[in-house]
Amino acid sequence: MNTLTASPTAPARMAWLRPYRAELRAELRRAWRTPAFVLPSLMFPVLFYLLFGVLLGHGQAPQYLLGTYTVFGAMAPALFGFGVQLALDRENGLLTLKRALPLPPAAPLLARLLMAALFAAVVCLLLMAVAVVLGGVVLLPLQAAQLLSVAVFAALPLGAIGLWVGSLVSGSAAPAVINLVYLPLALLSGLWLPLAALPPVFSAVAPLWPTWHLAQLALPVVGQPAAGSFAGHVLVLLAITGVALSLARRRLRRIG
Repeated sequence: MNTLTASPTAPARMAWLRPYRAELRAELRRAWRTPAFVLPSLMFPVLFYLLFGVLLGHGQAPQYLLGTYTVFGAMAPALFGFGVQLALDRENGLLTLKRALPLPPAAPLLARLLMAALFAAVVCLLLMAVAVVLGGVVLLPLQAAQLLSVAVFAALPLGAIGLWVGSLVSGSAAPAVINLVYLPLALLSGLWLPLAALPPVFSAVAPLWPTWHLAQLALPVVGQPAAGSFAGHVLVLLAITGVALSLARRRLRRIG
């Protein structure tokens, strides 16, 4: 006797993606309804580049700052998007609610990671447009793709750091604490101006900062000298991501 077995339809096979899509849509809606977060995250790096890289820049400044501002543009969406939002979710009870729902634990984190990567990519595209049109920078398609890849990759370690900070502080304190991480990292990593222009101690401690390693990935793409090797920087950044995620997970388990 022949038995007929119903094969799952395409929608049924893709059902496992629904909670991830729902979380991503929720993050997109939340960002759209928060222009105080969206506009500064997208426009500040571009305006700063326009001022210091195009209007006041000379020599290699447009190329150098295109590389470093690509990293700078990825910082705010990742640090604030993960850190401040997690702290607020903890304080408002939303994190507890999501834990009680039949939701994959990775869905909220993956949605925020994609959101941070999307913001970083948009900022990078805007920077490249300004650099090419107004800064006289010549970018080949491969260079543009590589720079975009660095911007998207930057969301991973920076988001993990933001997640760790958000697991430690309250919602009201999170913006101030994130700013204490955000602004010094940008300066100490040479994102605003070359480390050679600062006292030697800044160059000596620069390898301690994840944003410095990200900058060393971006600078060769735009034809600027960089220290270390590609593989070394990637391994350090992945290690930082793993440590920050482990610390955040331990902290969130401890506070329930």
